[in-house]
Amino acid sequence: MNLGYIGLGNMGGALARRMLLSAPLRVFDLNPDAVRRLTDLGAQPSQSPAAMAQECDIIMTCLPTSDHLRDAIFGAGGMLEGLTPGKLVVDQTTGDPNETRAMAAELKERGIDLIDAPVSGGPKGADAGTIAIMVGAPQGLFDRIRPHLETVSPNIFHCGAVGAGQTMKLVNNVVSACNRIATFEAVAMGAKNGLDLKKMVEVLSAGSGQSKAVTISLPRMLSGTLGDFALDLMLKDVRLACQLGRASGAPMTAANLTHEIMRSAANMLGDGSVSVDRVIDLIERNADVKMFK
Repeated sequence: MNLGYIGLGNMGGALARRMLLSAPLRVFDLNPDAVRRLTDLGAQPSQSPAAMAQECDIIMTCLPTSDHLRDAIFGAGGMLEGLTPGKLVVDQTTGDPNETRAMAAELKERGIDLIDAPVSGGPKGADAGTIAIMVGAPQGLFDRIRPHLETVSPNIFHCGAVGAGQTMKLVNNVVSACNRIATFEAVAMGAKNGLDLKKMVEVLSAGSGQSKAVTISLPRMLSGTLGDFALDLMLKDVRLACQLGRASGAPMTAANLTHEIMRSAANMLGDGSVSVDRVIDLIERNADVKMFK
């Protein structure tokens, strides 16, 4: 069984490294440096998505958006040029579930399967083997891919049919985004009214206000470091969640407000590639209080 991985950025690179510990792996990325980092660890490079599809039975992907995945499959030099019936594409992108279902249907007409298996836990979780993997697939395809996913992490969740994994990932990320904004605004209010930030973290960590924004983001920021998840990627995920809510008749009032706050932060900073933690800059400005150097 030949495995391939397309998309070797922060997240995809970490997932590919983890898989490489257990099995040979072919890799492809538009960034030669990203490919070299994996080949230095023993991976074999493919010259294009089409070449990888010819060489591999299972091709895994982790790309910025569903549009990037569509281009990697159906564009010039894309996987479709090398895919044959019986091969499987496993998309780990945090993408649009409806677009994933559409691509899966297009490939199914050719006897090729596409399923989704996005992750949560960040590159550190991938390297540590603790990341959560959310799979959208028919049972038979889930059973087929599960042994390979178990080389990455034991925390594998079969969420339903194709698209269900990405829907679950959007649920996860919009909860995380809303928690972050609510937490940052609340501690800014507390700081403005004389509370010590370290004491607020201590109390919130022991109380009902506990969240990863409290136990991970704030302590990290107090130490002078920021998370590695980009603001523009979180904006994309929250936008997709709000879009899915509108399409399915499920109001996303808090999520839409969170999206607007994060977009305002990106506009203020002039750079969406910065850490999502930098949304604190907008909140500090609005509250006229400074909590971090």
